Formats: sequence, structure tokens, C-alpha cells
Amino acid sequence: MEIIYKPRITDGLLSRKLEGKGAVLIEGPKWCGKTTTAKQQSKSLLDLGDSSVLNQSRQMMDISPQTLLQGATPRLIDEWQTLPLLWDSIRSEVDKRNAFSQFILTGSSVLPQADETTHSGTGRFARIKMRPMSLFESGDSNGSVSLSELFEGNTFSPQTNPLDLSDIAYLTCRGGWPQATMLEGNIALDQAFDYVDSVAERDIQRVDGVKRNPDRTRLLLRSYARNISQQVSYATIKADMLSNDAKTLDEDTVADYIKALKRLFVVEDLSAWNPNIRSKSAIRTSDTRHFVDPSIGTAALGLGPDDLMNDLESFGLFFEDLAVRDLRVFAESLGGILYHYRDSSGLECDTVLHRRNGTYALIEVKLGGEKLIEEGVKSLKTLSETIDTSRMRNPSFLMVLTAAGQYAYQRSDGIFVVPIGCLKA
Repeated sequence: MEIIYKPRITDGLLSRKLEGKGAVLIEGPKWCGKTTTAKQQSKSLLDLGDSSVLNQSRQMMDISPQTLLQGATPRLIDEWQTLPLLWDSIRSEVDKRNAFSQFILTGSSVLPQADETTHSGTGRFARIKMRPMSLFESGDSNGSVSLSELFEGNTFSPQTNPLDLSDIAYLTCRGGWPQATMLEGNIALDQAFDYVDSVAERDIQRVDGVKRNPDRTRLLLRSYARNISQQVSYATIKADMLSNDAKTLDEDTVADYIKALKRLFVVEDLSAWNPNIRSKSAIRTSDTRHFVDPSIGTAALGLGPDDLMNDLESFGLFFEDLAVRDLRVFAESLGGILYHYRDSSGLECDTVLHRRNGTYALIEVKLGGEKLIEEGVKSLKTLSETIDTSRMRNPSFLMVLTAAGQYAYQRSDGIFVVPIGCLKA
């Protein structure tokens, strides 16, 4: 099969960051396309993911670490975290060269602990977080509705949605793994199961050298999947795991496993948004549980597209996980961060896309259908009326993001209803 590179939103971000920094670090989960994307702009490569290259490089670190950094620039250092001491050598080399676009680093775990490096890289390194493909990047969304255009105050004429609910069920289980997007049917669906196996059996052991139980890792992934898109405590997850784990399990152990999965970019919870509001209701700041890709959750539970179609309540939660993935990808390119909102009165908003320039959008996520859309509209209106606009701006727009629906359109009250099959950054 011929491998064809599908352009990524990260392409433009990487190009921009290289123009203003000596080195750019691309972080994200395994298999999300970091190396392939970096290769599009790099001119030479040090592949530390190759065991023979890694072994030779360890020896060279003791003799002449600068030798590892020689090559046409930008030079790609792939899986750099396998040789943490290289970080300081790169930082020092950036200082010596005093030039931009020198290095691209890729890694599938977070930065090493502070005691493993002598310098954070502040001022020398730019960071990009890369995730699995959005539906627009994989070619499944037609991209007829642009978030950036909506932030500019532009609207759109009604647009046709190319995807139905069964399509979304399949795409949720397939995920945004680049290789899976080039395959079809069950072969494409297998990729997420292989990913979960890799995380449980190997990756969680390697991330920090701590020996962890693969079975317990699977239990945690299943518990996360059962509580996807919900605000649940570690105590709830522990209780869920204990029903299938006869061994002693405490919250510290649960926290340790979750920390490891976060370092691997497997789970990525959604933080709470704290606007200025007129209401006296207390804002709840618990994170919403999410995976970096919805297929991790469906694979952890052994679910396929038909299972989602037969349980629409669960499908709605997994679709929210897919929507969060896509909106996070888009937020990255729009200079924004994605949040959720919930207060003690029960008022909530699934996602809030807040940009660095102070503009923001309120976005409710629903499977579709008139009743669910109206519920989303009601929540959006109530929240927007609660915001203290004397202390912060009005939202740029309100949107109900759906899985199904024939058209993307603007309602007479100004609220947008957009199927995810029409959305792009």
C-alpha cells in the first residue's frame, strides 16, 4: 500500500514556531503522526527509536554529544526522551548557534523530571501538542464550516453534512490514528485494539521505569471508558476497578497509574472554565475525564460501531470524547484552549473554546435530533445570559455540535447547529 501523507494542522504550527525558536518540541501519543509530520520539514534525522542508533548514541553522549547534533537543519531528533541528557546538549547548541530552525524534537512522553536536566529550555524551545487526526484532517469532514470564520463574525449559508450516525459510530471506534485512516473495515478498527495492548503491556512500564501491572492498567482504561465525558473522582474510579480487582488498591495507586497514562498522552482530561458570572452558584472545578482519542475507550471496553448504535446513551458520551479531540486540535491552531463549564446549580456547557486574545465560544455537544438540540440551545442561552459582560466579552458565537443531521445552519436566534462532518478550524 502506498503511504500518502495527509496534511496536518500541525504543519502550519510547526513552520511558524521554527521561524521564532531554535528548537521545537512536538509532543503527543504514539502513532499520532509526530515523526511523519516532522519529516516533512526536517533536513536530517537522528532516530533514537531505532535501538541500534540509541545504543550508539548513548556511547557518543560520553564522548562527544555535539556530534549527535551535526547535520542539515532543521535536524529531527526522534523519540528524544529515550536519551534525556540530550536535552541540555540541544539547549546549549541552540545558544551557541544563535539561530532559528535548528532542531525538531518528537516524543511520546512528557518532559523528563527536573533532576534529569539542568535547564527547562525556556526561550530556546517552542512546544506543540499533537493529537490523532481530526475528522477534517482525515478527510471525513468536508470542512464547510470554519471556526476561525465564526470567530471573525462571519456566518455561512446552509451546508450539507456528508456523514450519518452510523458513519460517526464507525469513526469513533476507528479513531484518528493516521494508519487507521488509510485502512478500511475491521482492519482499521483493529488499530485501536493494538494501541491499547501496547499501552498496557509495554508503554506504561517504559514511561518512567516503574513496573506496573498490565491487568490493572486495562482495568483503569476500562473504568475511564465507562466514565468517559463525566466528572468522576479517583475514589469512583478506584471503586469501579475494585469490583474486578481482588488485590489491595488505594487512591494513590490509581493516581500513579493515571499520572503514567497522562505522561504517555493516553488520557487528557478537560479542565474547568472560570468566567466572570453574575450568578452566586459556585463553579465546579473537577476535570472531565477524556482520552486523547475516543477509540481508546471503545477498544478498552471491546466495543464496535454496532454496540454504539445499540446504546445511544453511551454513544453520546463517546461522541463527546470525539468532539473534544477535534475541538482541541482546532483550538491549537486558533491560539486557544478547550475547557468545560459546570456550576453548583447544574448549569453546564460541554466545551468552551477560549483563545489567547480573549474571544471565546460556547459549544454544546449532542448526538442530534430536535429534542437534544433544543436542550443544548437552552443550556447555551442560560449560560451566556449568566456571564457578567461588564467584566468580560460576550461569547463570539454559540454552537450545538452534533453527530447527525442533514445540514449545518444558523437558527433564527443566531445559534449555530453544526454536524461534526462539516467542521474545520
